[in-house]
Amino acid sequence: MNILYCGDKNIIDGLIISTLSLAKHTSRPLNIYVMTMRLRGYKDIPESAIKNLEKILKTKDERHSVKLIDATEAFNADVPKANIKTFFTPYCLLRLYADKVKELPKKILYLDSDVVALKDPYELYKINNDDYELVGAVDYYGQHWIRTSIFQKTYMNSGVLLLNLDLIRKTGLFWRTRRRIARTKMLLPDQTSLNIYSRKKKIVDRKFNEQKRETDETVFRHFSTTFRFWPIFHTQKIKPWNIDKLHSVLKCHAFDDVLDEYLKVKGRVK
Repeated sequence: MNILYCGDKNIIDGLIISTLSLAKHTSRPLNIYVMTMRLRGYKDIPESAIKNLEKILKTKDERHSVKLIDATEAFNADVPKANIKTFFTPYCLLRLYADKVKELPKKILYLDSDVVALKDPYELYKINNDDYELVGAVDYYGQHWIRTSIFQKTYMNSGVLLLNLDLIRKTGLFWRTRRRIARTKMLLPDQTSLNIYSRKKKIVDRKFNEQKRETDETVFRHFSTTFRFWPIFHTQKIKPWNIDKLHSVLKCHAFDDVLDEYLKVKGRVK
């Protein structure tokens, strides 16, 4: 299985947890690609962290591999000027440059670093995506107030996406999204642009990108920002590496064994 992550040095905790959860639930080899870049004011992911993570994963299965990709040149050639400063770091936009990276395979599963596998990820990966640019689940909150279709809820969350890079290059999907975010400032620039321009996407069950609360069917639990309405309206951001809040606030113990291993190895990676 080909897996893609993107980010700066701050995603390393999530990267460890997410990849350990993948390795736990699959018997297939994982080819993990991590896109990063050098950008003033931020720290890119060091090669040493990737090599150490690969050593740890190889203790699970010698076939696992982790490769670091420097996307600095691709980013600098096509800077998203209007959205370089948003609520999210510019590294969140790196997934939109995957079509410019020749060493990435045609079929690859993109995951945010706050996504944890609770079942075999191959259940999503095995979906035939030959005719689709994107395969993913609807955004839990966005589906209610952002409509790209008057008949269906098709506003897709971009944290878990099965990509067909050959088709994306053919249709120009990522190129068109980069052009838009370079000119138009948006709240969720990458996700919104992908939903606007994608015409070949497949919506799958929320169990493949559960953003609210895991169930027995959940394959991927995505710890994205959520909204709370009591006692006053506020946002809540609890990530897998915020272990105390994960347990005390969310009452989530679904992957405590993965967290135990994360605590043992994170110093070796970081």
